Amino acid sequence: MSNEEIFDDELPIMVLVDEEGAEHHFELLAELEIEDNTYKVLLPLLEEGVEIEEDEVEIFFFKVMFDEDGNEFLADIEDDEEWEMVADAWKELEETGDF
Repeated sequence: MSNEEIFDDELPIMVLVDEEGAEHHFELLAELEIEDNTYKVLLPLLEEGVEIEEDEVEIFFFKVMFDEDGNEFLADIEDDEEWEMVADAWKELEETGDF
C-alpha cells in the first residue's frame, strides 16, 4: 500500500535535513497545539513503486522550536511523558478523522 492509498488528500510536503546533510521528505499530517507547544505529525514519503502495509506505517512526532533568530526548526521529543501526550493527542485526532 502506498502513502497515497493511506491518505487520499494532498498533504503539504516537508523536507528535513539531518546532521549529515541528507534530505528526508515527509507529508505533514497535522499540527497539534498542546500545552502552549506546537508539534508536527509527519509521514515519511516512500519512493515511487515502494509499497507498505498500513499497519507498518511509521508516523513521526516533532516539537516545533525556534532559534535565537526566530527561525523555526523541528526537534525530537526526548521526554517520554511528552511523547506519550503527543501520541495520545494524535490517536484521538486520527480516531475522529478531524485532520
